[in-house]
Amino acid sequence: MKIVFRVDASLTISTGHVMRCLTLAHALKQQKVEISFICREHKGNLIERIKQEGFIVYSLAQNLDTSTLKAETQISTREALYGLAWLGCTQQEDALETQKIVLQIQPDWLIVDHYALDATWHLLLKDDYKNLMVIDDLADRHYHCDVVLDQTYGREEKDYIHLVPEKCALLLGSQYALLRPEFSEWRDYSLKRRAVPEFKKLLITMGGVDPDNITGQILTELQNCELPKALEVIVVMGQTAPHIQKIEQQIQTLPFKVELKTNVNNMAELMANADLAIGAAGATTWERCCLGLPSIQMILAENQNVIAKHLKKAKATLVLKKLEELPSLINAVYKWMLILSENSELICNGLGTQQSLEQIIYKKQ
Repeated sequence: MKIVFRVDASLTISTGHVMRCLTLAHALKQQKVEISFICREHKGNLIERIKQEGFIVYSLAQNLDTSTLKAETQISTREALYGLAWLGCTQQEDALETQKIVLQIQPDWLIVDHYALDATWHLLLKDDYKNLMVIDDLADRHYHCDVVLDQTYGREEKDYIHLVPEKCALLLGSQYALLRPEFSEWRDYSLKRRAVPEFKKLLITMGGVDPDNITGQILTELQNCELPKALEVIVVMGQTAPHIQKIEQQIQTLPFKVELKTNVNNMAELMANADLAIGAAGATTWERCCLGLPSIQMILAENQNVIAKHLKKAKATLVLKKLEELPSLINAVYKWMLILSENSELICNGLGTQQSLEQIIYKKQ
């Protein structure tokens, strides 16, 4: 079986789409599936990272100034896709470039994870693959595909039913969260150690790129909090994050211990041993929930609103709207840590990748 992923990463797109595709790709590779990736060469791409993990990558040139597309999206928001400017070209141009590669491979499945692609792109390639799967979390466009996987907690069939073909399979909800196997492996250990809450280790993860340096702003605001004297702060950033040097310099001036980690490969272990996390309301949400890690979330992108809304309603996370609110939350941490941990562990059990494998690939060949 041959499967091709069409997915991008950049300083704007961030790294989450590629990372969840890599998770699924590794699971498929274990089943002797032949995997390839098609990625555009945006600034901040993860093409080398994908290659290092053992996969073939076909690169597409960044052939258009994305600021032009961004301006176009502002002209008519009703007609433009969210994230259209992130593609680096038109859908038609991307489809033509992708088609040349797909025709060489002749895949059984084409898996697409990209906010800038919709039914326009899907239909242009419909004769060049056997099955198409879309990984999404927006439910804001039309899709012409065989399967949609949306791992958003609270997502319902009614959100997609008018956007997909009649026979399209809908795999919806956080039970399908694409997590690496180590999260389910660390789950029992992580949940047991939270029976008696402690606040000795704080994990900060604001996405792989963090273009606005929210990490630095959080570190600054933490100085206004009543922190335990022995508190350890761990900051995780992607290797392509533009503000790494600023964070390194800032750490030297802080009155508490901070360790900066980049390009980590043991996130499950870090989360399992953390007592509290401050993180973006993106893909790492499901990792924190799987491990019952109490979290303060920040909404850094429009598409994160739904995630934060549903988890706040479930009392599985706290949402930080303004950084100035951080001290009041941190100073009362023992009042809410346990309830957040107990509720968040119910959201995701870490087995979504295997469920996706069974229900998507092997039931529809």
